[in-house]
Amino acid sequence: MAVELYVPVTRRRSNLMRLPDPIQTYFEAQSPQNKDTLAAAFTPDAVVRDEGNIHRGPDDIRRWWREAKQKYRHHAEPLDVAEAAGKTVVRARVSGDFPGSPAILSFTFRLAGDRIAELEIG
Repeated sequence: MAVELYVPVTRRRSNLMRLPDPIQTYFEAQSPQNKDTLAAAFTPDAVVRDEGNIHRGPDDIRRWWREAKQKYRHHAEPLDVAEAAGKTVVRARVSGDFPGSPAILSFTFRLAGDRIAELEIG
């Protein structure tokens, strides 16, 4: 039986939580200048699930991220992090140009080595 426990963690100088490097890169990336850095944080066969859509591979993920940033002009501020079933779950306050802003969303990452293999936002 897995027990999930959300705990705040040590913050970096960037004022974000101390997260695994590829997840830190995901939350620190700014559109449009960091789109290639963001895409490089994902494995070549990575999958992102967001808003009922599936995005596969760095090119598709780069496109999804850029379009979402342009559409919603959103920013995600990590609140806490937990490990569960081999995944890293980050709860974040997301604010931007969308109904219900700000909202608390869960970002569930599965890492493969030093890259993101899977991300589900919900």
